[in-house]
Amino acid sequence: MAEVLVLVEHVDGAVKKVTYELLTLARRIGEPAAVLVGAGADAAIGGLAEYGAATVYVADAAELSAHPVAPKAEVLAKLVAEKAPAAVLVASTAEGKEVAARLAVRSGSGVITDAVDVSADATATQSIFGGATVVKSKVTTGTPIITVRTNSVAPEAAAGAGARVDVSVELSAAARSATIVDRVVQAKGGRPDLAEAAIVVSGGRGVGGAEGFGVIEALADSLGAAVGASRAATDAGWYPHQFQVGQTGKTVAPQLYVANGISGAIQHRAGMQTSKTVVVVNKDPEAPIFELADFGVVGDLFQVVPQLTEEITKRKG
Repeated sequence: MAEVLVLVEHVDGAVKKVTYELLTLARRIGEPAAVLVGAGADAAIGGLAEYGAATVYVADAAELSAHPVAPKAEVLAKLVAEKAPAAVLVASTAEGKEVAARLAVRSGSGVITDAVDVSADATATQSIFGGATVVKSKVTTGTPIITVRTNSVAPEAAAGAGARVDVSVELSAAARSATIVDRVVQAKGGRPDLAEAAIVVSGGRGVGGAEGFGVIEALADSLGAAVGASRAATDAGWYPHQFQVGQTGKTVAPQLYVANGISGAIQHRAGMQTSKTVVVVNKDPEAPIFELADFGVVGDLFQVVPQLTEEITKRKG
């Protein structure tokens, strides 16, 4: 059975959930093999094996972490040349798509981006035009390189050997042309990561301004949830862009999604429509977001949301 290479998304060995999703998809095609570039392999291998990685290729030379993006593509290119894998799966992040593009050029292969599913024959499913059209695509030249959106599939554990294989690569001059001169660790709050949260509470244009997100944050904190925002809210500067949910933001698939003051434009719906349960609070009964709602409240969010927060807090106490 041919290997399927999965590029590991991690921070110093703390593996992100999307990697386990990719390993789950990889098992459909062949034998999953994780590729970990950077430090932290010892901490990561156990989890990778738990989700099916038969082999974990580790490239942890210090030089690889001194340059952005390109080293990952060159490690993958070496493995593609040596192992002739059935496919390469990468997370559809900004960096992941750049790695995939560089790998495609170096290996002379076709690349498909933003897949939401991958079948046993490496046919990728893409949801485009805000989910209005579904496309089936397949790479016909070289090794299929596919980037997959976060939260497209539920990760399923399936024990693998997790055998470590160290990999060394001589970086090209092009890969060394950009150098990381400093790293700053962003302060992490108490809320869960938006892309991986089980509950997401989002606000949109209806919050009226940056100060309006106070009620959104209060509800999120009462539920132990992540905070999201619509593109209208982030473009207006009311909330940071890294919390944008939508086609050009983050794709979420929580157990519970609470949309407050969000009209439900196609761009936003594309990023949250696979949520298990959707609750909507909006004063416009004709808002398109109600089409996705399992439960809806027509009313002023500044009256409804604080009452909901109060009731949740009371019941928790």
